[in-house]
Amino acid sequence: MPSTPPSSPSRRVLALGATAALGGLLFGFDIAIITGAGPFLLRHFQLGPLGLGWAFSSLLFGCVLGSAITGWIADHQGRRRPLLWVAVLFALTSAGTGLAPTYAIFIAARFAGGLAVGAVSVLAPMYVSEISPAPSRGRMGALYQLAIVVGILVSYSVNYALLDLGPWNWRWMFLSGAVPSVFFWIMLWRAPDSPRYLVLAGREAEAKEVLGRWLTPAEVVAELAQIRESVARRSSGWVELRRPALRRPLGIGFALAVLIHVSGINTVIDYAPQIFQSAGWAVNVALFSTFGVGVTNLLFTLISFRVIDHHGRKPPYILGSLGMTAALLGLMAAAASGHFTGGLVLSLILIYIAFFASCIGPVFWTLIPEIFPNRVRGEAMTVPVLTQWVANAIVVLLFPLAFQQAGKVVTFGFLAAMALLQAWFTWHYVPETKGRSLEEIESLWARKN
Repeated sequence: MPSTPPSSPSRRVLALGATAALGGLLFGFDIAIITGAGPFLLRHFQLGPLGLGWAFSSLLFGCVLGSAITGWIADHQGRRRPLLWVAVLFALTSAGTGLAPTYAIFIAARFAGGLAVGAVSVLAPMYVSEISPAPSRGRMGALYQLAIVVGILVSYSVNYALLDLGPWNWRWMFLSGAVPSVFFWIMLWRAPDSPRYLVLAGREAEAKEVLGRWLTPAEVVAELAQIRESVARRSSGWVELRRPALRRPLGIGFALAVLIHVSGINTVIDYAPQIFQSAGWAVNVALFSTFGVGVTNLLFTLISFRVIDHHGRKPPYILGSLGMTAALLGLMAAAASGHFTGGLVLSLILIYIAFFASCIGPVFWTLIPEIFPNRVRGEAMTVPVLTQWVANAIVVLLFPLAFQQAGKVVTFGFLAAMALLQAWFTWHYVPETKGRSLEEIESLWARKN
């Protein structure tokens, strides 16, 4: 180990964060690539509303299983090795989905792809939070969300570029996902495991070497002491999660995981072309308009880098929820008054996306891993991540049916009510974690019980 710290520690941390965050790009790409493929899948497989819902949500149900088993794997195999497996699975399932000869095989391949997305949704934010110093952990968490947003925008770009390729255009859309998967695997090959996992696994010398890449020797000693103290008592697995001190963070994680999806974000991301078509636009114009959604998502995620560590976690979450509520109420009013037209609908959806991207998405993926103790973070993360995938899958499955049968007014009214409930819950129950080390946050729960 060098006697002095490296000259650019922040760059080294950023490089590791960017490596894990590339998993977020694959996350966003796999979630959103079906957005442009949807209208063509509808024709190719002759799907009704529920069949289309299954085509979209099958990946999300795979995410449920992937996230359910990944916490245990992370606590026993680390963060880096499972991420390497995930990169391979991303590539294989991209090929399988694009080459699927039947609807049943397509659904099976999408479900298998969901295993990879669910796994990376646990592993990547966990890795980012564990290699990030407390003062910059919010921005590093926002880097993961930024990667998801970039993945969504890349998928929109691929969809539009392949629009006129012919009747097999949707196959090439899915096959293109193998390319970033290979880059992800290459970047992970040189990355170390997280210091907190290395201490947990009894490999303290390796943890010391990793921390020495961006901390001074004195800071390494202090950081190791904190980590050592927090993992001194080994986890008893799922039994550990029943301790009274964990009830509050688990409850908060569960509620936020439900609310982030029942307030509508993935219905907008996934079904934007269908929403725009219902507002009177042709399919090519509707697909082109998704660029506005993707670019807005990207720009306001960049804004979140400044917001999250300057204004904390709680205030932006409340503001974002209220802004989303207002936009959804606007969509409901437009539908009720007969003014559900392309330009107005696009404007309201962009407002909705702006509030989510700048205030909700980055905070959720930063806050969730922060609130759990080191020794059980892998298993505890399973609860909110698994929950958010279940909520996501159900909402995405039922949205086409609700949109067609219950109507726009009821559908957008429900989403608005959930966004408002999210603001209320955050105000009353979510603590502020800005600037606190993971060990300080752990002691906060002990004091509250």
